[in-house]
Amino acid sequence: MPDCRLTHAVTDRDGTLLLDAGTCLTRQVMDASVRGQAGAMATCRLLDYRQVRSDLLGFFADSPYDLIFQEAHRQEELLKIAGDVVLPEPVLESLYHFREWDFYTYRHTLLVFALSILIARELIDDRDALLQEVMAGPTHDIGKLCVPLEILTKETPLTQAQHAHLRHHAVAGYVLLSHYFRDPGILAAEVARDHHERRDGSGYPLGISIDNLMIDIIMISDVYDALISPRPYRPVSYDNRTALEELTRQADAGTISETVARVLVALNRRAQPHFSRCVVSTECRGTPPSKNVYGLIETKD
Repeated sequence: MPDCRLTHAVTDRDGTLLLDAGTCLTRQVMDASVRGQAGAMATCRLLDYRQVRSDLLGFFADSPYDLIFQEAHRQEELLKIAGDVVLPEPVLESLYHFREWDFYTYRHTLLVFALSILIARELIDDRDALLQEVMAGPTHDIGKLCVPLEILTKETPLTQAQHAHLRHHAVAGYVLLSHYFRDPGILAAEVARDHHERRDGSGYPLGISIDNLMIDIIMISDVYDALISPRPYRPVSYDNRTALEELTRQADAGTISETVARVLVALNRRAQPHFSRCVVSTECRGTPPSKNVYGLIETKD
């Protein structure tokens, strides 16, 4: 895999510089950045941290998650798996930072985590392997700590410089999680770095082809929740049908995983068919919302 080069400095939540802008993230550099750090960090179960459990359950009441989680057994199994996820306390503190300052990112992170568990349960049989995989779910957007809030919450098109700073969150997340877990090779760090890559190489930060089940799961959960949720740059969200049609279109084009997209469609069916028996139509009857400035770049910096 090609090496990333930081376009901006990476600092932790306390403002401590971890790596400066211009640093090339070779494995040697990343290993050196965590070598000699004092001991392991204190940890805590995700669902036991402050209001995370109650907040997550509250989010399940919102449409379309009320349909996805309508069956009690789904919630019970999800909470059982999620309850075993243990994270370094600085990661949990970072997550809670968004609850105060950027609630969308907080809500989005928890819902992507929940969706990733449901999807992974359909595709991974071994519980130990499943738990290892889903640990990446609640950390994929931690790099947004390194993006100014005025960019994260901007309602008008971003400038080129702001757009580049926003994209920086992927590699910033890789650095932060490598630091907090004391391991550049941990899956959570790789997912943070690669969740905006695409199977056809059209993503970022490196524009490489990704074929990794957990990255596919986080990638699709991330896109889905972003489409159906209120965003500063879009006054109206995608309705659920249109969001699923957009994911189906991307899967058909080879941008994202067809299998993972099919699982998500099946989770949205009231009859709750197994994804292998779920018929996915390529007919598009939904209408994307108007006045969506996502991806538009302001011509003047």
